[in-house]
Amino acid sequence: MSRGYRYREVFEVPGAVRAFAPALLGRLSFAMVTLALLFTVQTSTDSFAVAGAATGMFGLSNVLASPWRARLVDRWGQRLVLRALVAAYAIVLSALAGLAAAPNPAAWALLLLSAVAGLFPPPLGAAMRVVWARICPTPELRVRAYSVDAVCEELLFTTGPLLTAAILTIWSPPAALIVTAAVAVIGTVGMTSSAASLSQPFVAVAPASHARPLRQAGFIPVLVALLGVGVILGVVEVAAPAFAASRGPVWLAGVLLACFAAGSAMGGLLYGHREWSSPLRRRLVGLGSGMAVACGLLAWAPSVMIMGLGLAAVGFFLAPALITGYLLADSLTLPSVRTEASSWINTAVNTGAALAAAGAGLAVDLLSTPAAFVLGAVGALLCVLGVAPVLLRSLRKTSVALPEASPGRSSPGRR
Repeated sequence: MSRGYRYREVFEVPGAVRAFAPALLGRLSFAMVTLALLFTVQTSTDSFAVAGAATGMFGLSNVLASPWRARLVDRWGQRLVLRALVAAYAIVLSALAGLAAAPNPAAWALLLLSAVAGLFPPPLGAAMRVVWARICPTPELRVRAYSVDAVCEELLFTTGPLLTAAILTIWSPPAALIVTAAVAVIGTVGMTSSAASLSQPFVAVAPASHARPLRQAGFIPVLVALLGVGVILGVVEVAAPAFAASRGPVWLAGVLLACFAAGSAMGGLLYGHREWSSPLRRRLVGLGSGMAVACGLLAWAPSVMIMGLGLAAVGFFLAPALITGYLLADSLTLPSVRTEASSWINTAVNTGAALAAAGAGLAVDLLSTPAAFVLGAVGALLCVLGVAPVLLRSLRKTSVALPEASPGRSSPGRR
């Protein structure tokens, strides 16, 4: 069987395309919102400091609220909760766009609305991964489905900013924010009206506290390892543009970040091609360590071309690490809390990225761009290797290989 045919099987699963296509459209909104929000606030206040604070508050609210949004989805079902969340999300973004378009808006009001908006983005990625886990009949097909999902997400975060930039140029920043809200609404309604989403069971009563993801043995070490993956992500998003700015025109920053995303997409595709026999936790340790070492080597990149190739190598580990994290979340938790578990994976990565981005900025200003890459690599290795003994030791106690995580082994009860 050809590798291309293997991926075609994912789209031949009944109901897969009908749920996945609108879910991708809705997730495109999340690839657009940061840039749209940044320039909406900046043009309104004439201050990048306020604009940066607004995007930071949006991101912080999003990270903090993510597990609780997912918990609501697990408890009350995808259609009710995702639609309620996207309605609130669109209303707040529209209010923010309206306020920004008014003369002399108060900076504190823009910051407040930005923080409130961050509470409501619907967890479409986590919800879609829960759908994949249910509709894919075999563990191997689920790996490929997660690979397709991760690769498409990388493409979204490459095209989303370009689309936003076009709207900013042709129209206006508040208009870009309105379009972002509309895309989220259309995608969410489309996904939650699919048969695969409508048939997704939800729990009649709240799961017992001992069933929560954070209570499961081995789950927190997985999150710490993925925190290290997020550290690399945050460092790259700051240090790569800084490297580009020191070597040539600003547009080179976009090229370097595109190399990073392309490497991640390729890594995700290749990861899904192979049928793995090694345990998931061992894979996570290897992927996280490899990503950190590759990041450290970027400090010695002599040119933009070599930096682009190096970033592609670093990105090559990103999607496989995320896929492995999502598979571990499935294998370590009950179906009744799977959306929450998947959201915790995203939360760990996003938290590491946010902290590392701030630290990388300081390192670039106070030390150098190479120092930022090295410090990021060291921080990531500390996270991954710090929990490696726990993860690898647990292999002797409980197997988390994918065949034992098949959705067909238990009846059901996402970045």
